[in-house]
Amino acid sequence: MKFPSTKTVKDENGTRDLAEKFADVVKRGQVIVLNGNLGSGKTFFIKSVLHFFSISNVSSPSFAIVNEYIGSIKAYHFDFFRLKDVAELHDIGWQDYLNDTKAVTFIEWGDQLKNALPKKRIEILVTATNDTERQFDFMKYE
Repeated sequence: MKFPSTKTVKDENGTRDLAEKFADVVKRGQVIVLNGNLGSGKTFFIKSVLHFFSISNVSSPSFAIVNEYIGSIKAYHFDFFRLKDVAELHDIGWQDYLNDTKAVTFIEWGDQLKNALPKKRIEILVTATNDTERQFDFMKYE
């Protein structure tokens, strides 16, 4: 997968296929941020990527803030939607999560607290273009 790039999928099967291709470029220590409207498919995409790494119990961490998964990789899954400020992240050990070079960190709604995001990250904007079609815009920040 090249960065930047835009991919459009027609349905959930297309999202799964795209997630599998994206999983090929995922490395331990990476931070992957997903932005998009409610219901655009952020959690489904993350669930599909993590399925590739033998993780099947993925759910939205909306109320927990973070979920931790272990499969063939370790993954953290954050949801910033309900957070009001960066202090809430620091209270749960945000820097410790970011410094874990053995895990991949996924963040939904990262645009809610942009100042908390590390400079080095991959951002994916998910846009619902109709009931089933999604556009994925991939950017890499070094």
